[in-house]
Amino acid sequence: MTNPSRTLVVLTTMLLSFGTVCFAGSPGEEVYKAKCQSCHGARGMADTSIGLAFKIKPISDAAVRKYSHAEMEECTRNGIGKMQAFKGKLSDEEIRASVAYFRSLMP
Repeated sequence: MTNPSRTLVVLTTMLLSFGTVCFAGSPGEEVYKAKCQSCHGARGMADTSIGLAFKIKPISDAAVRKYSHAEMEECTRNGIGKMQAFKGKLSDEEIRASVAYFRSLMP
């Protein structure tokens, strides 16, 4: 392989790797999609069949927006209403990251 060809291959590999890193979701987003999205929806609007059936409030609701980050972590850890507890199922860091992602969806 000639030097210019080798350089092109190396640059292409670097760009593809960089693109993968840039477009990969955050850990919180990954946890949210795996554990929360089926009820709370992709945008936190609780517009899923489960969210509608359980009458989950959307993230835009004042009652949801009043919760602090720590209170949301506590609700996620111990459950609230019909929401299951994730204590022992998710690490504290996963709970923290998923709540941060959920809060990032607030309008």
